[in-house]
Amino acid sequence: MPPPRTQGKALRHRLAELRGGPQVPPKALDARALAALAANPGCGRRAILDGAGVDKAALARALGSPSAFGQSQFALVRGNAFEAKVKGDGGTELLRLAHEHLDRAAEPPTGALVPDLTAAGPSGRTARTELALREAAGSPGSWTLLDHPMLALDVAGSVAFLEPDAVIVHPDGSWTVVEIKSFPLLDGAADPAKVGAAARQAAVYVLALEEVAARLDPAPRVRHRILLVCPKDFSNLPTASAVDVRKQRAVTARQLARLTRVEDIAAALPEGVSFSPELPAEELTAAVEAVPATYAPECLSSCELAFHCRDRSREAGAVTSLGRPVRAELGGLTTVEDVLAAARGEAGDADDPAVAALRRAAALRAEALEAARAEVAPCP
Repeated sequence: MPPPRTQGKALRHRLAELRGGPQVPPKALDARALAALAANPGCGRRAILDGAGVDKAALARALGSPSAFGQSQFALVRGNAFEAKVKGDGGTELLRLAHEHLDRAAEPPTGALVPDLTAAGPSGRTARTELALREAAGSPGSWTLLDHPMLALDVAGSVAFLEPDAVIVHPDGSWTVVEIKSFPLLDGAADPAKVGAAARQAAVYVLALEEVAARLDPAPRVRHRILLVCPKDFSNLPTASAVDVRKQRAVTARQLARLTRVEDIAAALPEGVSFSPELPAEELTAAVEAVPATYAPECLSSCELAFHCRDRSREAGAVTSLGRPVRAELGGLTTVEDVLAAARGEAGDADDPAVAALRRAAALRAEALEAARAEVAPCP
């Protein structure tokens, strides 16, 4: 067996080939993508594309199924402006919100250490962030604000570099993830779907911070209540809410552990396969189809290839296109054709609970239609 260093070099070379060659830089895997990947751990297609750093938006356009997924330029500009306002004046307002919502027992922040985290490349920034966290943990009693630190997390054999909006080190040495979003908190509450997405994203940062903490002695505590900072009502004034992400952290850790390792997926691919958007459409389609996907309607809000996978799922008549809850209820019936045949009594085991439920539903539907026809039938 080749030594680990040789194996790692061979894998990096293979992943570069999948992108289209070493001249194509890998697309960074961020926390939002990791949260989406963890929500669908059975999708080998997304795992290999993200692990290889393939630009899925460009790939979707080349396949003829461009995605509308992503933020508008206006939303990005508004979000950046709000974040700059929150962190202005050395993070005074951000630290006040952290003290108010997370750590009232501590001394109110009158100032904070804001270490310089600049370094060459993601690896250098990751090392600089860990050094800053180590120094902050070694000098308790003061507040420290890390602005856009860089964290690393191993995902299925591939390293993902993550950049939270901020990390706060409390006077007791504990660490808190800060998420700054541009959607509003109206009367102290926000859109549950958006809060849930922010919590799943923050859970990835918490996992990465826990890996850093585990390398320190003694290990600092990574808080599982993150600080979500948003505009207040319809103004541009920042307000905040403490969000418990223990559930999201546990689910994300479990799902990421279930991911098939990138090298295993790459090894199963035919020799010469590439996902370069520069390839002819037919060749590119064949390459993408060589990796099995697990499509669900939820992919439409989180994956650039969702439209392509949806079309293929519908062509195959897969029940996954109807949603994960429906798929879970149907057991071994994987296609719409199988479901209809089971409902008509033409296939399936009558002792199978899913088959029995389908036949019962079909009988009730037939009875209802017969009753409706009888009601509208003309009088003799």
